[in-house]
Amino acid sequence: MEFKQFEQTITQLFGKQLLSEFDDEYGFNNKTNHKITTIGYATNLSIEVIEMAAESDVDLIITHHDAWDFIYGLKEKCLEKLERYGIRHFWIHSPLDYIEFGTSTSLMNVLGVDHIETYSMFKNGRESPGIGKFDSRLPFHELVHRIKKELSEPIRAWRNSHKDVEKVGVLTGAGHSSDHIKYALEEGCDTYITGEATLYTIQYAQFAGVNLLVGSHTFTEIYGVESLVKRVQEKNRDIRTIQLVEDHFELGHL
Repeated sequence: MEFKQFEQTITQLFGKQLLSEFDDEYGFNNKTNHKITTIGYATNLSIEVIEMAAESDVDLIITHHDAWDFIYGLKEKCLEKLERYGIRHFWIHSPLDYIEFGTSTSLMNVLGVDHIETYSMFKNGRESPGIGKFDSRLPFHELVHRIKKELSEPIRAWRNSHKDVEKVGVLTGAGHSSDHIKYALEEGCDTYITGEATLYTIQYAQFAGVNLLVGSHTFTEIYGVESLVKRVQEKNRDIRTIQLVEDHFELGHL
């Protein structure tokens, strides 16, 4: 795949309007016009991800997050590594959160949600979670088991309702605002799923009687990146793809 083909594919998948609205929320690092044969993908750009990409002969890394400027010094080191190995990098943040096949929708699909009523959107300056419904009520412990299995990591779970799970609100990553939970509650959700939590997230969920499931920021969002990569591959059958599997570093170590 030529690099221009990749750029055209991104425009086709996301549309000019969404990309224009969030024109500072996606971009390229170490952009060159060399042909792409292998794409590696992860949630975050890091030194470790770039090293894995180099070992796997990756031409292009796709991530959800860039190396953030407030992780001081990381972006400069990543750029050095990308240039040294001759690897290009594409990251796409908000557009991937607010597209029909994006991060929240992808996690709901993985968890077996039967009907996705709305995907995560950004309207009138407000971010809203995706909303999905199960055909049959699901025991809370079964949903906890599913998300643990799919994320391959321990999760935090608060059962704040005695009813089985029927309708879920999902906002992956840092979807920890009490406003997000309030929106899900107003949409009839009994359970809220996200990738980070604060004291206020936990308190409000408990007060409102909404079940709360919290995985990691990284692994609640990887399925959105995977969905994007699969769509790129569908349009360009000659490329190979590989997941650059990150450590569960958000869990910490004793």
